[in-house]
Parts: sequence; C-alpha cells; structure tokens
Amino acid sequence: MTSPRTLCMPKIFSALTILLITGAAVSGIYFLSTAAQINSKTTGSAKTIQHTNRLALEKSPYLLQHQHNPVDWYPWGQEAFDRAKAEDKLIFLSVGYSTCHWCHVMERESFENEDIAKIMNKHFVCVKVDREERPDVDHIYMTFVQATTGGGGWPMSVWLTPDLKPIVGATYFPPEDKFGRLGFPTVLNQIAAGWKRDRQALLNRGNEVLKALERRFTPTEINKKELGPQTLDAAYHAIAKSFDAQLGGFGSEPKFPRPVTLNFLQRYAAQKTAESGHREKAKSMALFTLDRMAAGGVYDHLGGGFHRYSVDKFWHVPHFEKMLYDQAQLTIACLEAFQVTGKQHYETIARDILRYVLRDMTDEAGGFYSAEDADSYFEHGKPEHGEGAFYIWEKKEIETVIGKEAAMRFNDFYGVKPSGNAPPGSDPHNEFKGRNILIRRFTLDAAAARFSTMPAALAKELKESREKLFLHREKRPRPHLDDKIITAWNGLMISAFARAHQVLDDPKYLNAATAAATFIKDKLFLEDSGRLIRSYREGASRIQGFVDDYAFLIQGLHDLYETSFDIQWLKWAQTLQETQNKLFWDQKSAGFYSVTGQDPSILLRLKEDYDGAEPSPNSISAMNLLRLAQTTANDRFRKQALKTLAHFSEGMTLQPTAAPQMLAALSYSLVKPKQIIFAAKPDAADLQILLRSLHKPFIPHKIVLLADNGPGQAYLGKHLPFFRTFKPIADKATAFVCEDFVCKLPATEVAQFEKLIQPRL
Repeated sequence: MTSPRTLCMPKIFSALTILLITGAAVSGIYFLSTAAQINSKTTGSAKTIQHTNRLALEKSPYLLQHQHNPVDWYPWGQEAFDRAKAEDKLIFLSVGYSTCHWCHVMERESFENEDIAKIMNKHFVCVKVDREERPDVDHIYMTFVQATTGGGGWPMSVWLTPDLKPIVGATYFPPEDKFGRLGFPTVLNQIAAGWKRDRQALLNRGNEVLKALERRFTPTEINKKELGPQTLDAAYHAIAKSFDAQLGGFGSEPKFPRPVTLNFLQRYAAQKTAESGHREKAKSMALFTLDRMAAGGVYDHLGGGFHRYSVDKFWHVPHFEKMLYDQAQLTIACLEAFQVTGKQHYETIARDILRYVLRDMTDEAGGFYSAEDADSYFEHGKPEHGEGAFYIWEKKEIETVIGKEAAMRFNDFYGVKPSGNAPPGSDPHNEFKGRNILIRRFTLDAAAARFSTMPAALAKELKESREKLFLHREKRPRPHLDDKIITAWNGLMISAFARAHQVLDDPKYLNAATAAATFIKDKLFLEDSGRLIRSYREGASRIQGFVDDYAFLIQGLHDLYETSFDIQWLKWAQTLQETQNKLFWDQKSAGFYSVTGQDPSILLRLKEDYDGAEPSPNSISAMNLLRLAQTTANDRFRKQALKTLAHFSEGMTLQPTAAPQMLAALSYSLVKPKQIIFAAKPDAADLQILLRSLHKPFIPHKIVLLADNGPGQAYLGKHLPFFRTFKPIADKATAFVCEDFVCKLPATEVAQFEKLIQPRL
C-alpha cells in the first residue's frame, strides 16, 4: 500500500518497535494518498491564527512552520527536558525540515488537528527539531530508528524517556487507523498507556537501547583492513555490479544523484594502477549517469538545478525539492565531466545550476540558502496544492505561451502529452494526471532530423521556448524557500563556485565564492574562540558548528585559495583544521566525532562514515588533511589522514559502495600528488593563460600554490623554507611542476607547461 513518492527518503519502514510496548500486531504503516497543505507562513495564504506556541521565538523556517499548531511544541532544550522530568512524562520528538513534503503532510493531518493535539499535549512533552539546524539530535535518534526498524526518514517520530533515551521510533504516521494499520492517535494512546502501566520496563529498555547503540556505533576495538590499490579495484567492481546500464544510476528506483559515487569513478578512471578497461568503464558509468540525469525530469530544464531524487528508474518523476548540497556537488560533477570530455553540454549544465543558485538561492549579503520546497500552489480553475506544482505543465498551457507551431517541436522534444507523461507506477495518487514533467526524449541531432531542420536552428528555437516558459512560470506562486544559511552547505557551494571559476574562467563565480566565504567569516565565525556557528537566519543561531561545518568549509577555503591565491583563505583553513582537531578528533582510536561531547543532551558521540546525499565529514576531512599536509609539509596532518583512513578501512573494504568519497581520499593518499607552483603576480595576464591550461584537463591529484613575492609567499615560506626561492624567469609567469617538492625544469610557455602536467596513464 505504499509508493516511492511517500516520504522525504528513499524507503518506507514500519513502526516495529511499537510491538515492544503494545503487543499489537503492527506489520506496517499505511500511507494515505493525500497532498500536504502547509501553513500560512509557508504558502502565504490567509489563515486565522488560533494558537501560538514557543516555536514562534525560533529562527528555523521549519520550526516557524509549526508555530501556530495547537500542539504545545517546545524546541530542543532544557525547558522541555525539565518539564518532562517534573511531570514524569515521555518526550515526543518530531524531526524534519522545512522543504520535506511528507513533513508537511503529517503536520496538516495530525499536528494541526485539535483532537490529536489534545492527546499529544495531555500525555507527552512535545519537542520539534529541524534536522538541518540540529544534525546532532537527528543523527543519534535516526541511528536508533534505523537500528530498530531497518531504515529511516523524515518526518521522524521518536518517543524518549525524560532523560532522553529512545524507546520507540518510526517515521510518518497517518491520522487514523485504516486497513489494519495503526493511526497516530492510536499509537499515542497505546504508548501513553504503556508508560503508565509498565514505566520501569520502558526505562530499562531505554538504558538497554542506549548501551546497545554505544556498543555498535562506538566500538572499543576497530578491525582494520589493509588498504591499497586492490581496495579501489574491489570498490569499482562493487559499484559496477549495481550499475543500470540501460538508464544510468545505480540500483533500482528511487534513484538518487549521489555525486560521491561519480567522484570516485572519475578518480578511479584517472588511477594509473587500474586496468585500462576498468578505467574506461568507470568513466563511462559516471558520464552516462550524468547524461541520463540531465536529460530527465529530475533536472529543471527551464530554471536550472537538480531536484532531490527520482521516484522511478527513468529519472523522470522527481521528488521536487531542491537542496543546496545537491547543486554544489553536481556542479563539480559536471565540471569534471567537462574536463574529462571537453563536451560543451556539461559546461552548459554546470552554468545553468550556478545561474539558478545565484538567482534564487543567494542572499544579498553573500551566503547561500538551504533549499526550495517540493510543494506549491497552482491554478487550474481554482487554487490547488500539490508536490511539484510549480514545475509541471499542461499541454495546452505550453501551446498558449509559446504558440502551437513551436509547441509541436518543444512538446515532442520534452515528451509532453495531452494526458500527462508520468510513467506507469510513478504517480499512484494521480497528482500529475493531465500534467507533464519535462524530460528530454531525443538528442538535438535526432530531433532535428525528425523535423527536417538544422540542429542549430532547432536549438535556438528550443532555447527561446524555454525562456518564454520560464518567464511564465515565474508568475506562479513559488515553492517555499528555506533561507537558512548553513555553514557546512555553504562550504560545499564555495567549492563549486571556486572550481567553476578555475574551469570556466568566469569572474562572477570567483566573486560568489569570495562573498560567501566573507559572509561566513563575518557572521558565523567567533574570532576569540576560533569556532564556527552552524547557521544564520536573521542573525547567527545559538548552535555551535558541527564537524561537517568545519570539514566542508575547510575544503571550500582550500579550493578558494587555489582559485584566488588570496592567502587569507588558506591560513583560515589551517586554523579551522586545528580547531576541528581539538574539538572532534578521537585521540584514542582516530577519526572525527560528529559532535564535541560538550552538550549533555547528546547522549552519544558518533562518527559518520557513510557517504550519502552529503559526503561524510570524515571522508572530506581525510582529503583536507592530505591536501594541507602537501601545502604546508605538515607531517602531523598526513599521519592523521592515514589514521582516519585506517580507522574506516573495514567499511571501505566490506561495504565500498557506502564510502565512495572516503575511497576518493584513499586514491589521493596512494599517489604522489603534483605540486604545481606558479611564480607570478596573482593578476598577471600570462599567469591566467597558464592557469587556463592547468584547469583544462582533469588532474585530481594535485595542489596549486602561488609564489607572489608578497604575503602569500612569505607565509608559505615559513612552512616550506625552499618556497621562498621560487621566482619568475625573465619577468614571465613561471610554472614549476613538482612531486614531493622535487621539481622539473620550469616552464614559461603553454606548450612546455602542458607537457609537464599531461596525465600519463
């Protein structure tokens, strides 16, 4: 009775842990076929306010969406914990995020329901958490839900003892019992009855669960495996086994972009130790997947940017939310594909993503917003709400906007049909009946042949049609924008814009990366303590940064230095790395914890090693440490990186598909990276020519430094004494290509330089 379109997650799981309390025969949760209606703050629709709770004082858009629920919500904090202890009540913890479609569903169905709210308020202390603002809270209880039910997702529903130990967990609940499934009110009443009837058993269970999680996720002994080129080979074979050679991607529906897998494949394809046939297949898997995604409905053909995932195997029907971290990582995937192939369409996709981010996701002060919702309103006779409403089209509407003649070709190219084009099984609730999700059905050459026209002429017409439809779409009510600025995700986007300037030589991209880094430094960095703040919205939040904030920002700053050669960014990256080491490093067995351990409400310090929608902070940190070790000749950083890789070696060996970004860091550690040192002024015209040559091919294992005869060279010279000796030859920008800082003859001419950097496989 479920479908892939039900939750803000890839899979649906039953609330099996309720059995432990109620003894009820719960085999699953029935998901109602309903569209969500979010509150007035999100939709902008007029609505009478009857209730206001404590969430009205918060900054998170997700919490503010629930400020007028009749539920007596608390934010995560001591006030809620003290009340639970004083009244001897369980805590009901609800975790989600503001652009989560099924979080909106559960709010409309249950949290806005007066009768259900009465049950919640009577029996529980209710706490609402934004998972993006508090990933520490989300991580620990999602780990519990996954361990006890086999999976997880959002909205997440967990019941805690007054001392915050989890006893029951699940995801979405419907508002009523149906088809033998328990509705949310029934579950609430049964858990409340269980607490009254057998409290000590539940308290004991909470203790047992916590101990079990601690044993499982913070083991005292690590089973280390030998790492080497064979580890990369095994990972390649595991990924290739799951590859969908017909449609691209890995595994079956729902299909997620998961750029970390593309990152590994491109680096494996550049690995000298791999067999040439395997290198070619790795490259083709990455490129074919990217091609199919960019042709699919998961890509916004009018406005640019990628949606969260596809519910079907065709990349056709997406879950329509747009996340900043996807845009950042997929931009880099496209840039690397452009470097590998030289094909123009990868550049076009990258530019379209960045255009979308600059247009719709960038704060005027320079920071990048978090996400856009999947849900919005559209008008077809009367206001109607639905997921993807902003993005979908009726055939007649397209004809009206661009004219019937142009529409004939446009609709053929993008698969538009009178009855709608959602493939069978992907629209079980008929949300897209009569409406179309644009998906490119032909190559430009094939489409031109169908209409007996020239490809250039057709391309021009299609571009004009897209522009007209985009302007028309802009008049529709927009999806809700989560304008929270998250340090970690901004770090990823800084990398994307910096890398885009390197590859595409466009100053606006460097300006965007610099503005965002400046914003983070000015607004979310505490100079006195050297610590980061997690997020900003109408001022900095009160939440200290987590390990991903440090890791992703350090990566972004290193990329920004290699783009601008402004030494302040490299110096700050080093400073933040030292702070990250102090706050999060496990001195006993290596690796980085997600949290500092200084917040007593977070019962476990866990380490993330799964590279999912976002890369693991441990994967990014391993790479950061390797790069910084090369940049500063800091052997302590190198050893720390190798210890991190060794610590997670079992996962890379036994479940390589779960750790592709960690494998990318391993790949970097197994070769001698090129140190490419330029001696020139940063704005020298001949330096820019050499840089364009450097960034034209894909060279993943390198660092880039500038000897500028100024502050940058003086600073780096403190770490690398011989760095002080690099000077231009005959007043020309000069390139030195080195390994372990043993350099080949310097180059001042492009042809000479390109021979030195050309990858040889």
